[in-house]
Amino acid sequence: MYPGGQNLRLLREQLGLTMRDVETASARIAQKLENDEFAIPPSRLSDIETKGVVPSIFRFYSFAAIYHQDIRELMSWYGVDVNRMPADLEYVMPPRSHISGALESLSKVNVPLRLDPAFDPRRTVNFGRMVEQWGVIPFAYLAQFASYEYTYGYIGSEDLTMYPILPPGSFVQVDESRNKVVEGHWRSEYERPIYFVETRNGHVCCWCTLTKEELILQPHPLSPVAARALRYPQEAEVIGQIVGVAIKLGEWRPVFDGAADSKAREALN
Repeated sequence: MYPGGQNLRLLREQLGLTMRDVETASARIAQKLENDEFAIPPSRLSDIETKGVVPSIFRFYSFAAIYHQDIRELMSWYGVDVNRMPADLEYVMPPRSHISGALESLSKVNVPLRLDPAFDPRRTVNFGRMVEQWGVIPFAYLAQFASYEYTYGYIGSEDLTMYPILPPGSFVQVDESRNKVVEGHWRSEYERPIYFVETRNGHVCCWCTLTKEELILQPHPLSPVAARALRYPQEAEVIGQIVGVAIKLGEWRPVFDGAADSKAREALN
């Protein structure tokens, strides 16, 4: 049972309000809005506070107004946390494109506040291991990064392995439960699984092919990076499959030198 009723009672007492005060105030709200559902009689208030009765949506509104509290906070006391919305949007994919207002109600999310001093933006890393402290700030669109079910990777500015579909500077979401290389016939490069792999020289995002003794790290055809074959699992470990990516468009620019071949230049044209 959620402690919603106990919290409501504690909040009411902290504000110095009696049950009669709540009844009177809610009656005024009901009268103004011309809907008796907003009213909270003392008997119903007692049931809510002591017997685990869940308030209706109308009474949630009255409580929020009377107690000067964010209605989203009151709902979270009953297990309804609207800040989890981004993680739950994936359960249905409407067939038609549309403008979504689902994220507008979010109020706070967990984001990295302090990174490991060893973090080097030039190298591809397991970003989850680089975060020393998470904190709560009102930044809705990074809500998914609060999930503990995934590892998050950052593609270093010198890592062109999966360029151009995963340019350097991208953040990737890695599902560690999908750490087995899947073989198959893919209709396009976007269907083929991309894996986050840890090697002795660091991390890399790539396509993978597993042979009897080797893990072949396969780059994108337009990448200047060559394929590599490493002993598996001695020299390479598949952390998981990339299931999400955050890319900043129009900001990253490659720096060409003698090591980069003409394929990277051609990919930009």
